[in-house]
Amino acid sequence: MLMNLGGPSTLDGVQDFLTRLFSDPDLIPIPFQKFVAPIIAKRRTPKIQEQYAKIGDGSPILSWTQKQGSALEKLMDEISPLSAPHKVYIAFRYAPPLTEDTIIQMKKDGVKRAIAFTQYPQYSCSTTGSSLNELWRKSEIIDPESSITWSIIDRWPTHPGLIEVFTKHIEKSLLTYSKEIRDKVVLLFSAHSLPMVVVNRGDPYTSEVAATVHAVMEKLKFSNPYRLVWQSQVGPQPWQGPQTRDAIIGLGEKGEKNILLVPIAFTSDHIETLFELDLEYAHEAEKVGITGLKRAESLNDDPIFINAMANIVKDHLEKVKSGNFLSNQYLLRCPKCKKDSCQQSRNFFKRANI
Repeated sequence: MLMNLGGPSTLDGVQDFLTRLFSDPDLIPIPFQKFVAPIIAKRRTPKIQEQYAKIGDGSPILSWTQKQGSALEKLMDEISPLSAPHKVYIAFRYAPPLTEDTIIQMKKDGVKRAIAFTQYPQYSCSTTGSSLNELWRKSEIIDPESSITWSIIDRWPTHPGLIEVFTKHIEKSLLTYSKEIRDKVVLLFSAHSLPMVVVNRGDPYTSEVAATVHAVMEKLKFSNPYRLVWQSQVGPQPWQGPQTRDAIIGLGEKGEKNILLVPIAFTSDHIETLFELDLEYAHEAEKVGITGLKRAESLNDDPIFINAMANIVKDHLEKVKSGNFLSNQYLLRCPKCKKDSCQQSRNFFKRANI
């Protein structure tokens, strides 16, 4: 089961997508969330529909995930014949195919053994944690007899295959700059931000994103100046910074002309890359005189990335043989976490493997 946030495939699906997103306390904690979320979603829908209209009238994330899944199935059958045949399912948190619909389909197909494979390389309670909490909640309802045995791939921020494909995409993009300026291009690694209330709770996301960046720069032999920045802030509460937009403007005001944006926490193209980075931030860069703003290509269905995914799954299956269904990191809750749901989901997955 490939788990991700998802995105509306059509403009008509935007409001439902936003309603689910703003209703999720794991992602965006809002007072009186049950009542406020639908109102916020309705108000934001026209603006977000305009953004999706500019990138093809919908999110391409489902299409990319389907391509990744199909390639992963074939490669897993080749490199792990003893566990074949393999079948990939998709479970999005806020857009179809939703987690509950995927579980229902898996039960119809007679699935007995499944891996919950997060497509967020770096773990956050707001992303992978939310998806796993939803998997637990829906499984309790749809599969109360626990006919499906689950194991979890909850993070892979420094996997060699992931670092290799990020590095290759950066190197390819740097070649589009003239040789004279190539090693002066500023690499801006951009990841989705988190509310500071989540960061201060002890969420490991920011440190794991930083670990990915460091590993990539190490493989690049620290060839270029770089910074880690954060995008997609929503609402008035404090979020992890510096914000990507502010960093671009600040660097432009200091005379930088060439910046390469690297989406370091996203594996597939969606609105945060195609609209926010490519269109919105490109416009901001122009206003401050940046003439060489470019973006490294997303991983999408790059064969190197598919190979990395397959090796992650194969390695996981080897660990499962030794009884390691869950990682020690997943079992450790955030130091200041007060949510019963986080412990209940962990209890569910631990029970499922006793």
